[in-house]
Amino acid sequence: MLELLRWHGDREVADGLVDLAVNVRLPQPPEWLRRELRDCLDGLAAYPDVRGARRAIAARHGRDPDDVLPTAGAAEAFTLLASALRPRTAVVVHPQFTEPEAALRAAGHRVRHVLLRARDGFELTADAVPADADLVFVGNPTNPTSVLHPARALRRLAVPGRVLVVDEAFLDAVPGEPESLAHARLPGVVVLRSLTKTWGIAGLRAGYVLGEPELIERLRAVQPPWSVSTPAAVAMVACSRPQALQQAAANARAARDELAGLVAGLRALGVEVAGTPRAPFVLIRVPDGLGVRARLRAAGYAVRRGDTFPGLGADWLRIAVRADMAGFLTALRAALPASRDLP
Repeated sequence: MLELLRWHGDREVADGLVDLAVNVRLPQPPEWLRRELRDCLDGLAAYPDVRGARRAIAARHGRDPDDVLPTAGAAEAFTLLASALRPRTAVVVHPQFTEPEAALRAAGHRVRHVLLRARDGFELTADAVPADADLVFVGNPTNPTSVLHPARALRRLAVPGRVLVVDEAFLDAVPGEPESLAHARLPGVVVLRSLTKTWGIAGLRAGYVLGEPELIERLRAVQPPWSVSTPAAVAMVACSRPQALQQAAANARAARDELAGLVAGLRALGVEVAGTPRAPFVLIRVPDGLGVRARLRAAGYAVRRGDTFPGLGADWLRIAVRADMAGFLTALRAALPASRDLP
């Protein structure tokens, strides 16, 4: 079970393949960020200090620094939550990123699934979550479905006695960051953010948690000392500045246009697209998904298998959005089963 939960897009990638399996947007960090990272190397003899990162992240979201915990990527936050909390009923809303469930199971917690349905567009309703759930994980926008849930539905899940964890790792890739819960201190609500996708720094491991100070302190108590490196802390400061946020917003608008082009191309092929995609990736369902994935690999394209996400089967595939998808759409048309009547 844990092996499948810990299958990620990087497992699909190989030399010679166009990477449409990993949702990191940039092939490398922008030059201004690389420059700041290079400049910090002379200070690596000192232990990391994340206080500047906490202040910068707090200012970026209009929060107090006590509401912020920098982490070694969002993945560390899942482990900290699983270690610090003792839920009676932990619920993961699926299909979504599988590391929350993997972290919970590794910590010895039992996990209940709430499975959203394709026929409903993988949209979340508050009444789908059992009333006795005291720890709930949901992605927004959700990986792999690319669906963005309304903030009002998420707020309805934030009931007394419950910790609601909203993974907003991809929300800075949606223009205007709509439906975010990051900008206000809400009782029982924890928001996770990642810098790796937008800025091409997956290898650096840079993310953070936003929440009430009491819960932040509980997470900090189980966080290994100095888990956030000096370069990661430098990146957090740099990527929280107004100029960086303006560039992220421009990148998000470009991704939105690329997404629209890909969805139109997929629908022209008669391919089923899940829900209403808002993030820079798309979930599709095709006949003979395993065969289509294999034929795409033979044609030079790596896509993310869907059957490792609870609630999905082998006919689901996730595709990362890139600037030019024409070659991929041509390869997909050839990879689809020959018996289908294509336009």
